[in-house]
Amino acid sequence: MAVNHVGHCVRDLAVAQRFYVEMFGFRMRNELAVPDAAASPLLRVPEPVGLYAVYLELDGFVLELLHFDRAGNSPRRDRDLTEPGLTHLSFAVDDLDAACARVADLGGEVLEDTVVAHRAVMIRDPDGQLLELLQLRWGQRRADVGRA
Repeated sequence: MAVNHVGHCVRDLAVAQRFYVEMFGFRMRNELAVPDAAASPLLRVPEPVGLYAVYLELDGFVLELLHFDRAGNSPRRDRDLTEPGLTHLSFAVDDLDAACARVADLGGEVLEDTVVAHRAVMIRDPDGQLLELLQLRWGQRRADVGRA
C-alpha cells in the first residue's frame, strides 16, 4: 500500500498552481482531461463533469488540483477544524516570516490571529483551504520533518 495523492478542488487552476509552485516549490508532474464517462460514476458528479486535473509533486507527495468546468458546483465555505474529515495540510518552511510575506501576493491569506511565537501559523490558499506553516528548526533538514 502507498498513498497515491491528495485531491484539492480549486476554482482557478492557474491561480492554484502558481500558489503551490511558488509558495512551496511543487513541480508540475502531469495534467489530465478526465472523460465524463469515467469521472461521473467514480466521483458521483452528474454529467457534464468537465473535470481537468493538474498533478503537482513535492518530495514524493502528490497534490491533485481538480477543476470542474460546469454549472452547479458547490460554493466555497470555511470548514470548522472540529468538523470530521481532512482539516488541513501542514508545510515546514525555512523562514516563516518570509513565507507569510508571500502568501497574499500569491492570492492566499495569513490568519494573523493564529501566529504562535514565530513558530507556526495557519493560512488559507486562494480557494480557502486551510494550511499550517511550521518554522523549521535551525539545522533541521526537510527530510527529517515529521519523523519521531
